[in-house]
Amino acid sequence: MDRASDEGLRFDLHSGRAEVLGAEFDGAGTNFALFSEHATSVDLCLFDHEGKIETARLPLPTMEGGIWFGYLPGIAPGQVYGYRVHGPYAPEEGHRFNPYKLLLDPYAREIRGEIVWNDALHGYQVGKDDLTFDERDSAAFMPKAVVADTQFDWDVDNALKTRWQDTFIYEAHVRGLTMNHPQVPDDVRGTFAGLGSQAIIEHLKAIGVSAIELLPVHHFANDRYLVEKGLSNYWGYSTLSFFAPHARYLRTGQIREVKQAVRRFHAAGIEVILDVVFNHTAEGNELGPTLSFRGIDNASYYLLSPENPRHSFDTTGTGNTLNVSHPMVLRMILDSLRYWVQAMHVDGFRFDLASTLGRELEGFERDGSFFNALRQDPILAGVKLIAEPWDVGDGGYQVGGYRWPFREWNDKFRDDTRAFWRKDPGKLPAMSERLAGSPVQFNHSHRPATSSVNFVAAHDGFTLWDTVSFNEKHNEANGEDNRDGHDHNLSDNLGAEGETDDPNIVAARVRRARAMLATTLLSQGIPMILAGDEFGNTQNGNNNAYCQDNAISWLDWTRARPELQSTVTALSKFRAETQLSKARFAVARTDDLEFQPIARWLHPEGREMTEDDWQIDEQRCLGLNIFEGETSKVLIIINAGDDARFTLPEGEWVLRIQTASHTVECERPAAGIIEVPHQSVLALVG
Repeated sequence: MDRASDEGLRFDLHSGRAEVLGAEFDGAGTNFALFSEHATSVDLCLFDHEGKIETARLPLPTMEGGIWFGYLPGIAPGQVYGYRVHGPYAPEEGHRFNPYKLLLDPYAREIRGEIVWNDALHGYQVGKDDLTFDERDSAAFMPKAVVADTQFDWDVDNALKTRWQDTFIYEAHVRGLTMNHPQVPDDVRGTFAGLGSQAIIEHLKAIGVSAIELLPVHHFANDRYLVEKGLSNYWGYSTLSFFAPHARYLRTGQIREVKQAVRRFHAAGIEVILDVVFNHTAEGNELGPTLSFRGIDNASYYLLSPENPRHSFDTTGTGNTLNVSHPMVLRMILDSLRYWVQAMHVDGFRFDLASTLGRELEGFERDGSFFNALRQDPILAGVKLIAEPWDVGDGGYQVGGYRWPFREWNDKFRDDTRAFWRKDPGKLPAMSERLAGSPVQFNHSHRPATSSVNFVAAHDGFTLWDTVSFNEKHNEANGEDNRDGHDHNLSDNLGAEGETDDPNIVAARVRRARAMLATTLLSQGIPMILAGDEFGNTQNGNNNAYCQDNAISWLDWTRARPELQSTVTALSKFRAETQLSKARFAVARTDDLEFQPIARWLHPEGREMTEDDWQIDEQRCLGLNIFEGETSKVLIIINAGDDARFTLPEGEWVLRIQTASHTVECERPAAGIIEVPHQSVLALVG
């Protein structure tokens, strides 16, 4: 293997530090540090500005505790680099070292270039088994790390720390949200600069959003099998670097663009939450490429089969699983989280397939090392932590199984809400649970009533509008003959599959979409909507658009339905003004009237529901009367059935929300008996 020149470059042996991993510039030079417990040596490779030509290759001079490090004077931000790691190539022992493969620094803050798929990226000879050894240099096909300039004037940007009771989450994609927005300048669409544009922020403020939750923004790989089909990894759940933003989302390639966007969101009172993928990486199983972790120290970074460490141990369905039980892998994850909080000022994280992060020797453990590390960390315990509480392994479905301070995506809310408004029989008891914050799942272990993240649509599955427009998925564009994506959509096209000009069908879809939005915004817990659901965005029936970085996934702002957007605005305003969301779960009766929310379930006749009432499969109308101390009494009435009449409790009431009317927001006194139109939600204040 040819070696690049290292003439004139010498490590300062007195200045190197092992305690700070990655590439740290101190004003005079850069400290490089990489963990590899089983390596025999590590080469630092420097490249020209474009990352095309290797200009120097220098063995890191010192190793302590498995950390290889060295300080190079004169190396400044903008320097492009990578590593080559030497050690045993013994796949049957779990080791896959191959110094012919250039490797990305796991702690890289910026990345230049993209993967150019080539068989040389594999540590073995493709076409033969993985015990073979490949001697082709992979540098020409690899993205490289860049020493980052971390200086930024935050101008007294403070964490917002919005209370969970006041939180309203908007799940969005950097490109999907901005690529088609007519008021976002063309040159910043698809980037953080476009995300933080005035047009986007004003829209979010108008509908009452308090937090934007971004699909993965860590640098990710564009998977080879997708590229070869003319598709791309749109969602980004294939992480290659846990510190660097995805290069394509940066117009200039510099991390300051992320900081500028975060600062603008904070100035508008909007928090930023990142969807993070710490359960697996882009390298796949043992037959995947050698891009970073596999070549740095496969046996440390990944879980391997206990019977045969040649093979990956996969609990994620993606080919590999990060070895979170290893202290240095756990440290890397915690360092990443702290970096995004302290350096980038983000406000929280949603953990993809979080159950994988809690897997110990005996399976999922709610008190596992990762969760306990988060709970005791003085920085991370104070930010918003949200779990996707499942994975594909045995015992992976854990909705309600996490401890405080975690909140959890609640797919039971999605499924029961869709089924109830679809008029499935016998769904009233389940719907009452969801309105109350799903206490069966979450009212334990001192958890608050804000533990459930309630949604009817997310990036994975039908959009809200597609839920009322399609009976079947239509994923043909994904190139898998419509086999991909799940079939449990609980959807109803209301008379026509897909787009229609029939005014009656369109009106019925709007009415049901409004009812489901109201259910989400008026339930106890944390409401979350998918970007575009506030105006009826469609993916034309594609319920698995993970590979569609195009018009299928990009929001079509030109076809927005104002009647839906006004609904979300009215609902978020009502939720805030009435302080509808409670920190404690409501009970039927209590002596602690000052602090304990009270809830009463009301039959349309005005009386409290009986056990027999709950057993009637065709009962589809219900009232929830909830109040706390001296604050306003609120009455939520849901009716998925035919037009009904509802006897109000005694007292003076004012109708504030009526989803079946042209104008959702109103201010109308009500008493005695009130009309409740079919497929509608009413909200009254007393």
